[in-house]
Amino acid sequence: MIETLTSRTGAATAPLTPGRLSALMGQHGSMTLRWYAPKGSDSQTPHDQDELYIVVSGTGTFVRGKERVAFGPHDVLFAAAGESHRFEDFSDDFATWVVFYGPVGGESP
Repeated sequence: MIETLTSRTGAATAPLTPGRLSALMGQHGSMTLRWYAPKGSDSQTPHDQDELYIVVSGTGTFVRGKERVAFGPHDVLFAAAGESHRFEDFSDDFATWVVFYGPVGGESP
């Protein structure tokens, strides 16, 4: 459960969840808030919920299916449940909030 606001500083020092590439920062109902700051490469695979990335720092390219989008701080990126996506050519300081939400399989259009 999310009981307090989470700071970037606190998130950056949070331990990774075992078996995950990101740190769990809070949860409420179907929504999960995580901190993701990969180093070197992004090896994530599609997820079973819709997700939003809110870029905190860094630059790079977000690849979603065949689409390639340049990103930077304050950008918001979306990946539908089950959709192949990853970050490429990102700077060493890349970090993002990740919000997973909705039912398994994603929201209906």
